[in-house]
Amino acid sequence: MELEKIQQIEAATWVNRQEVLRLGVSILFIVGIILYVSSRGEVSPMLVIAGMIGGYMALNIGANDVANNVGPAVGSRALTLAGAITIAAIFESAGALIAGGDVVSTIKKGIIDPANIANTEVFIWLMMAALLAGALWLNMATAIGAPVSTTHSIVGGVLGAGIAAGGWGVANWDKMGQIAASWVISPMFGGLIAAAFLYMIKRTITYKSDMLLSARRMVPILVSIMALAFATYLALKGFKKIWKVDVTTALLIGAGVAAVIYAISKPLVARKSQTQTNDKQGVNALFTVPLIFAAALLSFAHGANDVANSVGPLAAINDALTTGGISSKASIPLWVMLVGAVGISLGLALYGPKLIRTVGSEITELDQMRAFCIALSAAITVIIATQMGLPVSSTHIAVGAVFGVGFLREYLKRSYAKMVEQIHLHHLGRDMTDVEQFLEDFQQAGLDEKGEMLQKLKEHSADVDLSKKERRGLKRVYRHELVKRSALLKIVAAWIITVPVSGVLAAMLFFMIRGMMLP
Repeated sequence: MELEKIQQIEAATWVNRQEVLRLGVSILFIVGIILYVSSRGEVSPMLVIAGMIGGYMALNIGANDVANNVGPAVGSRALTLAGAITIAAIFESAGALIAGGDVVSTIKKGIIDPANIANTEVFIWLMMAALLAGALWLNMATAIGAPVSTTHSIVGGVLGAGIAAGGWGVANWDKMGQIAASWVISPMFGGLIAAAFLYMIKRTITYKSDMLLSARRMVPILVSIMALAFATYLALKGFKKIWKVDVTTALLIGAGVAAVIYAISKPLVARKSQTQTNDKQGVNALFTVPLIFAAALLSFAHGANDVANSVGPLAAINDALTTGGISSKASIPLWVMLVGAVGISLGLALYGPKLIRTVGSEITELDQMRAFCIALSAAITVIIATQMGLPVSSTHIAVGAVFGVGFLREYLKRSYAKMVEQIHLHHLGRDMTDVEQFLEDFQQAGLDEKGEMLQKLKEHSADVDLSKKERRGLKRVYRHELVKRSALLKIVAAWIITVPVSGVLAAMLFFMIRGMMLP
């Protein structure tokens, strides 16, 4: 009996022990930054403090932002949680260190005018407040399970601290208007493109009677489209700081890669399809490997494009302390990039699983086909938005794509339920065996055959008149909610308040820091 009680106590305290372990590793990481920065000769205490805040920010980016790259792959069971964390950590770090660039803009997206900042000290306080405010908001968002934009958190922090330091005139409100517009543009683009690809897969593969035959023809084409999108995306965004190319060159590179991938994938898909069953599960298996590559490539591109921007305030502080002035561009020392890369990897491993589950399984149910469409949508949307000059968020795109495939599934399920109900209505008074046989044939038929069967049924059946009350009742039958509404409301609310909350936090922190630093 005593042993059972001990086991119960241990089980009850296991969660707390995990939290203590995660906190302990995080603190060791911050302490490591303090020791390293302090050991680099005579350094300002402000730089040591900024390094601590930068490490805290990196941990929160890993906990929140990276989940969007691997969450769908985990939710579709293409990757295990441990496998996804390992791949994301490796490719995020590789992207940051290989293609992260040497310089970064000190004023994120030009949202404030540095000419209105009084002096270098005020600029340093401003950047510290912005960095800490962004990190605190990401921490809060992670705690409630809401995937938010790191870029918008930093933007809000710089805006709020900038206004506190230089007044309302310091802000570039045109840029802020573009950023606000991206709250709507990013998820809508992501959702529409993901839904379009999923519908195409359904029309060309899963709605066919011989799914595997259709898959052998279409999957290599879809994989080559993915290769085109990611090669173009990496050429334009991932490697833009070490090799700048125009969109035409990037598309030509992407087309070349796509042609090679098509030639490689066609025989591989044909061989693998021979061992699969002729159903959705068999088709899903053909998307597993492409989806793993997509998660890795998204992580690499995120590391190359976003990590440098995320540690931008830390690089700006380091530059201001080194040069004694305020520059529009700041060099990124290796140690600053390492803080970002290692911190993101640790944050993902320690705190990322919560957001990975949110994106991967708590919004809507995902399989490999749906997750593939989400990854493809993320790459294509960023390319389109970049060429249109729209400041979109990769987080908003990915989560919008998850909602897009979920709402498409709701629409298709509702439409199918209406078809089945029509069949029942047109078979009123007939033997149930005939109804069941017709439904079985209907389910196995292709999309075009379904339409023909319904048309013939209507032509040879008596009209069915329903009252308004009966039709409303049928609409309730048709409603299939496959997207969690509470998750939708929580995430949208978090997106809307990201910039205001991080801005208010940054303004408060700026006044606190200034109050402590002034004599």
